[in-house]
Amino acid sequence: MNKVLSKIILIILLFTTINTNAQIKTIEFISSDSLTITADLYKVNENKSTPFIILLHQAGWSRGEYIETAPKLNKLGFNCMAVDQRSGNEVNDVKNHTFTLAESKKLGVNYLDAYSDLLSAIDFVKENYADGKLIIMGSSYSAALVLHIAGQRDDIDGVMAFSPGEYFERFGKPANWIEKSAKNINVPVFITSAREEEIKWRQIYNSIKSENKQKFIPETEGNHGSRALWSKYDDSEDYWNAVTKFLKNFKLIAGK
Repeated sequence: MNKVLSKIILIILLFTTINTNAQIKTIEFISSDSLTITADLYKVNENKSTPFIILLHQAGWSRGEYIETAPKLNKLGFNCMAVDQRSGNEVNDVKNHTFTLAESKKLGVNYLDAYSDLLSAIDFVKENYADGKLIIMGSSYSAALVLHIAGQRDDIDGVMAFSPGEYFERFGKPANWIEKSAKNINVPVFITSAREEEIKWRQIYNSIKSENKQKFIPETEGNHGSRALWSKYDDSEDYWNAVTKFLKNFKLIAGK
């Protein structure tokens, strides 16, 4: 069996064995600048009151960052949408179609260029899929952006940030851009990262005034971004335990 076929079978098995009840399909929607955005929709059911998590990938990657994580979140009772932002490329053999299309149209593809994709994803989900609680979850640069968004908008119910940091000074933003916006967050927040990365988001976390904020620093070295949740890593269960504890804030865990 060749390597390509083996990888395809692995992806199929992830979809079918982790959660056989979820409905999974690839969809498209339009960003504010008319760019078509690709996303994978993972739905437990059609009830719009079902809590919803928007999943955003790290730099150089795609919605494929969540092919294992999203079905597990489905099992916890959440509908999810994993988004291809225009700043990305490929991971887990899933190409980032939004990035490819943006490049073909000669649009910007840096971290800040992707900001409009995040906002458009939120608006799209609220209009079409989610009347209940809405959580935004980011990885690396998108983890920082979801914190910024939560400090700017009042229609977000929770934030999960995996390895955030002040990544935007080279794009003309202040060195404390995320910290300043995080001061306005008043919804539940969860932040984690690899162990050595905690220093990059310590001030951001301390600035958050929300009465319900949680952080998780692994005893192991840990991993950067939301890949820390992948089962290939020995300490992924520790991250999952922390995530599950946070999500219980919303009293949404299926069967609990």
